[in-house]
Amino acid sequence: MHTGRHISGQYNVELEAIRSHVLTMGGMVEQQLAYALRSLVKQDYQLAKKVVAEDHNVNSMEVVIDEACTRIIARRQPTAGDLRLVMSIIKTIAELERIGDVASRLARTSLENKSSDPRYQNSLEPLCRLAIGMLHQVLDAFARLDIDAAAHIYDMDDRVNEEYQNIIRQLTQNMMDEPKMIPTILQVMWSARAIERVGDRCQSICEYIIYCVKGTDVRHSHSDEIEKYKGSESA
Repeated sequence: MHTGRHISGQYNVELEAIRSHVLTMGGMVEQQLAYALRSLVKQDYQLAKKVVAEDHNVNSMEVVIDEACTRIIARRQPTAGDLRLVMSIIKTIAELERIGDVASRLARTSLENKSSDPRYQNSLEPLCRLAIGMLHQVLDAFARLDIDAAAHIYDMDDRVNEEYQNIIRQLTQNMMDEPKMIPTILQVMWSARAIERVGDRCQSICEYIIYCVKGTDVRHSHSDEIEKYKGSESA
C-alpha cells in the first residue's frame, strides 16, 4: 500500500510539474508578444531584436513539455480526467508556440520597416491591448482550470474582431487617400491580421479548458454551446 501511494503521489507531482511548465511557457509568450507589439507601435528596435533572439526559448519549452507529456502517456497510461489534462496541455502549448511565432514575425516586421511612417503602426495599439489582455486572462483561466472564466474570455474575441475590422476600414481609406503608402499600409494590415489571430488562438485554449474539465469537445461549436458554461464551477 505504501508503494501504491508513493507511485500515485509521484504521478501527481509529474502532472503538476507539467502544468507549471505550461504556465512558465505562457508567461514567456505573453512577454514576447507584449515586447513585439511595443516594438511595432513604439518603433523600439532594441526590443524587437530581443524578441527575435529569444524566440528559440519558446520553441524549446514546447519541445520539453511535449516530451514530458509523451512520457506520462507511455509510462502512466492516464485515463479520464488525467488523460484529458495531458491532451489539453499538448494542444495548448501548440497554440502558445504559434502565438510566439506571431510575436517573432511582428518583431521582424518592425526591424524590416524602420523607415516606415509610424502613423499606421500606431493605429494598431488598441488591438494590441485587447490581444495581450485576452492572452493574459486565458493563461490565468488555464492555471485554475476555470471554465466560467474560459467561457467569458471566449467572448472577448468579438471585441478583437471588431477592432480589427475598424483598423482595416481605416487603412483601406488610407490607401485610397495616399496611394504611394500602399506598400507600408499592406504591411500594417498583415500585422493587424496576425494580432487578430492571437484572439482565435486564445479561444482555442478556452475550448481546451472546457474539454479538460467537462470532457466535452466544444471545438467548432456554436457560441451558445460555450455560453452555457458561464457560472460553472472550476475544476
